[in-house]
Amino acid sequence: MATLADVLVALVAALHAYILVLEMFLWQKKPGRSLHGFDPEMARATAPMAANQGLYNGFLAAGLVWGLIAADPTGYRAQVFFLSCVVVAGVYGAVTANRRILFAQALPGALALAAVLIAQ
Repeated sequence: MATLADVLVALVAALHAYILVLEMFLWQKKPGRSLHGFDPEMARATAPMAANQGLYNGFLAAGLVWGLIAADPTGYRAQVFFLSCVVVAGVYGAVTANRRILFAQALPGALALAAVLIAQ
């Protein structure tokens, strides 16, 4: 079960690293604009906000990677903390921005968190 938990944590970290790239570097290009259906003008106007969000997603990814490489109990605690942050951010995003975030962010985080807690 510990291997499954590590794989799920790594996948959530990779997802948040991808979100960082999308929001910080590709927001005004086709992949970023198509995410929300923005035209170039709207993407340009919202780019600073998206970059800020991307940076936060990068911190989540970094924390999860830290949790994977740190020895226990630090690694376990970091994984639980950062996965909890992912779930809370995903639920909040689903309520305030777009329901898809619940499935794209909160659900993978919750599954990884459950696996980490069970594997301990």
